[in-house]
Order: sequence, then C-alpha cells, then structure tokens
Amino acid sequence: MNEKQAQILRLKEEKNAVIMAHYYVDEDIQAIADYVGDSYYLSEMATKVKERTIVLCGVSFMGESAKLLNPEKRVLLPDLEADCPMAHMATVEKIEEVRAVYKEDVAVVCYVNSTAELKAHSDVCVTSSNALKVVRALPNPVIYFIPDKHLGTYISRQVPDKKFIFNDGGCPIHTVITKEDVQSALAQHPEAKVLAHPECREEVTEMADYIGSTSGIIDYATASEAKEFIIVTELGVMYELKQRNPEKSFYSTAASQICEDMKKITLDKIISVLEQDGAGLEMAADFMDKAHAPLRRMLELSR
Repeated sequence: MNEKQAQILRLKEEKNAVIMAHYYVDEDIQAIADYVGDSYYLSEMATKVKERTIVLCGVSFMGESAKLLNPEKRVLLPDLEADCPMAHMATVEKIEEVRAVYKEDVAVVCYVNSTAELKAHSDVCVTSSNALKVVRALPNPVIYFIPDKHLGTYISRQVPDKKFIFNDGGCPIHTVITKEDVQSALAQHPEAKVLAHPECREEVTEMADYIGSTSGIIDYATASEAKEFIIVTELGVMYELKQRNPEKSFYSTAASQICEDMKKITLDKIISVLEQDGAGLEMAADFMDKAHAPLRRMLELSR
C-alpha cells in the first residue's frame, strides 16, 4: 500500500465514508475500495451501506444512481467531468413519441448507463447483469430499450415474444471492437475462451463462448477449467480477474479497450473530494422521486 492509499483509508474513517469503485477504474483504486463491482452490484450495495458519505469511483451516472437510491446520504464524485457518452444517447422527446404510439403496451426500459433525466422518464432501469430477468418479468408486450442498441438486441434475441424498439446508442469502448479484432486475438491464442460484454456488436458476441456483465465475466473465468481467456470489455476488469485467478492467462484484443473517463478517477482526486466538506450531488426532491422509481423497480424485479 502506498502513501496516498493509506491517506484515503484514514480520511474515509474520519469522514464516515465508504469507497465504491467500478471494475473499470484503475487497480490502485480497486485495491482500497470497500466495494468493487459492476453497475448492478454498486446500485444494490448503495442501498445497504451504513456510512453517511458514499465516494463513488466511476462515471457520473453511477454517482447519480447512488444518490437517487440514497437521497439522505452525501454522494461524492472524485471527478465531475468523468462521464459516459452513451448515457446521453437517447432523448425524452423520442420516449414521448414512442409512448404516444404504443401507449400502455410499451415499457420504456432504461439501461442504468444513462442520465437521471432519462431514468425519470422511464418505467424501469436495468443493468447488463439483470436486463434479461427484468424484461421477462414485465407484462408489457412492447419494449423500448434505451440507450444501448447492442445490449437491447442481445436481450431481444432471448425474449422473442416481445416487440423491441431500439435506440441508436452504444458504448464507444465496446462498439469499436470488431470480429477481426477477436479473430486476430484467437489466431495468437487459439485455445483461449472468448468472454464478451453484451454492449459489444452482434458480430463480436456471436464469436463469444460467454456473454455477460463484468461480474459475469469474472465469475465465468473463475469457475471455468480453461486456462486462457480473451477479454472483450474494458481492461480495468483485468485486475480482479488476475486477483482471483493468478494461474490463468488473460488477453485483450487489438482494439483499444480503455475508457478514458473511468481513468479520470485518481487517488489524488479521491483525497481531494474527501478533504472537502461539500454537499456532494444534489437534485430537486420531486425530480429525485421520479428518477428513483425505475431504479427501485429494477431492484424489486431483480430479486
């Protein structure tokens, strides 16, 4: 443990704070976080922690979700500029257009990787971990899936009895990966299993031995008897994979698999935000009620 990590541990005790980190942030942050996980896990744990302050080491929508689920807590983001481009790739106007056509038949299913404003106009949120379970549980025959068309397409193939409407959005990190990138990696490591995130293009997920969230990828690799894996998601996940499986080998593709926004979170910024006594994220109470409801329904349907 280095000096900055030790300082963070001291500060969090002084401030009655808990550190939550996504798998995509740098490993020096994951190493000292109280909770490390994917979006669903962090959303769930945010409702259970006792500490007054949550330091959310991730992009802005993750901090917003933590605040919506815990309006009485102080939620701090180490870097307010760390954002997810996909979170903005849908519009309230389009949601209203779809509702006008399909009325009560449609459920607006909002991937948690979205702004609080989009959540406030949706019926339920999902993560890549629970999207299939939640969509299957909905009574609506029509699903408008926002903002990620790739995750939506992946779910739709498994729920053929529902009509899906897709939004033209996607993760810039996952969509840049092509089947040629995966083929190149397989040529170098022909015995490796391909583990892909469902935010990837269909041409990539069709080549995968396993498709799942970051936590699903970690669990699959840990349980598998295979010794080599090609990881088709953001490379921050490599830290936990190697921690749990030091005897196994993990490879990336030729594509850039780094989220620059996640990497904006640093130890220095965590120290800075803990040393300050600001109020943290704030939203209007009536808006929070609207945006909280789809998240709460997600947690209910995921149990």
